[in-house]
Amino acid sequence: MAHQAQREEIEHKKFIDYKDTQYLALFTNPHAKILSRRRTGVTSKRQREIAQAIKRARYMALMPYIAA
Repeated sequence: MAHQAQREEIEHKKFIDYKDTQYLALFTNPHAKILSRRRTGVTSKRQREIAQAIKRARYMALMPYIAA
């Protein structure tokens, strides 16, 4: 049987803002990689919005590209 990743229960906000780094950090692992949809339990549309917000926050130096 295949191993299934455990889903994390994360409160979903109506609007995803790139300036809300504490919320976006819930969707990254300790190495600053974006977590998969299976891990977070969000829809594909919401996952794209989260990924775009994280990338914007990284570009504006609000979040790290890699963990130090």
